[in-house]
Formats: sequence, C-alpha cells, structure tokens
Amino acid sequence: MKIVKKLSLVVASIATLGILSTASADKLDDVIKSGTLNCGVVLDFPPMGYFDKNNKPAGFDVDYCKDLGKALGVKTNVLNLTWGDRIPSLISGKTDVVVGSTSDTLERAKSVGFTYPYFVFKFQVISKKGKNINSFDELKNVKVGAALGTTYETEYLAYAKKKGWGTSNYTAFKSENDAFLGLYQGKIDALISTNTNIATKLQAKEFKNFVAGPYVPNYDDVVGLIAKRSEQGWIQYINLFLIHQIRDGGMNKAYNTHFGSDAPTGLIQSLRDNK
Repeated sequence: MKIVKKLSLVVASIATLGILSTASADKLDDVIKSGTLNCGVVLDFPPMGYFDKNNKPAGFDVDYCKDLGKALGVKTNVLNLTWGDRIPSLISGKTDVVVGSTSDTLERAKSVGFTYPYFVFKFQVISKKGKNINSFDELKNVKVGAALGTTYETEYLAYAKKKGWGTSNYTAFKSENDAFLGLYQGKIDALISTNTNIATKLQAKEFKNFVAGPYVPNYDDVVGLIAKRSEQGWIQYINLFLIHQIRDGGMNKAYNTHFGSDAPTGLIQSLRDNK
C-alpha cells in the first residue's frame, strides 16, 4: 500500500509539473510551435500598408511583419485589418500581433499591450487647391472628415470641442480609403490623415489638384505594435526585435524601400528616447 501511495504521489507530481509547464507557455512559444505568425496590418494606409500591383500585401508595416516572422523562424501570414479591427482581432485570437501604426494612448492600453514605439507621425490636413486652408483653426469653416477609430479623428474632435466648433461639420468614414474617396468626390472639403499617407496620395494623378495643409497643433503621433495585454513575454520579445530593427539596419532598409531615403536621424533618436 505504501508503494502504491508513493507511486500515486509521483504521478500527481508529474501531472502538476505538466500543468505548470503548460501554464507558463506564452504566445511566443505558441507562435514558434505553430510555425506561423498571424500579423495584422491596415492595408489601405500607404506607404505603411497597401496592396502592390500584384495584389500582394506591401508596405513598411508589412516588412516589419515579415522581419519578425524571419526572426522567429516561422512563416508570416499578413491579415488585412480596418482601423476598428485592430484591437478586436487580438482579443478574438485572429492575430498574434498587429503592426498597424497604433497610437500608444492610455485608453487603448487598458485593452491591449503596447511595445516600444517603432514610428512617429504628424497629423496633417489635405484639401483641394483653392480652399486656402492655411491654419488648423480655419477648419471650423469647412466640411472636415477622418477615418473612424483613428487618433487623428480623436485629436480633431477634441480640438473642435475645445474651440467650441461642435461636430456638425464633421464626417467619419469607415476606412482610410473611404475617407480619401469622400474627399475626392467633394463630400468633404478637408481630410485629416498622417503626413506619410498624404505625401503618398499627392503622388497619384487622382490627387494632383489637392495640397497638403497645416498640421494638428503640438502633436506627435507615437505608435507601437500591439499584442494581448497579458502576453508580457511575447511583448518583451517584440521589444527586443524592435531594438534589433534599428541596430541591425532592418528599419533603415524598410524606410529606404518605402520612403526613398535613409530614416532621419531625428526619427531614430526619437524612437530610442521613447523606448
């Protein structure tokens, strides 16, 4: 009976160790074991994310997904998201990580975990030539729009409230593509987006009669990768990956590919300072 009891204790101990081992495994282990990284990107936001001429995902964010997959030694599955899909895709398990130019707001950090910053944007106005929008305060006199769920939407609405404009002149669009289409069709007079996206759009013949305007006052949009808030081991690994992107030249390579130059030293220093 004593031998049986001892054997039972040994079996129970082994089972407990197995449970503890399983419980300690995190998303990093899961991704490596599965052999696939499910990486979410907003693919209507060039040059960060878009479809190339062969209808394949491309862009700065897509390159970061591929570089992360390569570092992990797994395949990369790039999933197309809208702005509003980013956090739900993580919570539902559809994505393992989102490289989606996500502003690191304290409100969002209640729902998801943020990595170190990997890019910094300016928010800017684009309008048709002749509208003569030279300052941000002049938006109170025109029809304004932005993509739903973006930080530039939040910033505009907060600024309008502070100035007492109200929202009667504002239109929210479901996606970035819808917002630019609305601007092109004249549904709005001015659109707020990022300086990078606007610069890309102005190179297209459809927007030859449009101009870049003023920036959102006193605001730098610092963005990070996002993952489930509970996956701290996974987030730590991605943080180290981001450090290596700067140290080993991955960021500079992606910047050259999609912006046509080396990453500005000011941007790199800003990312290091915000780490």
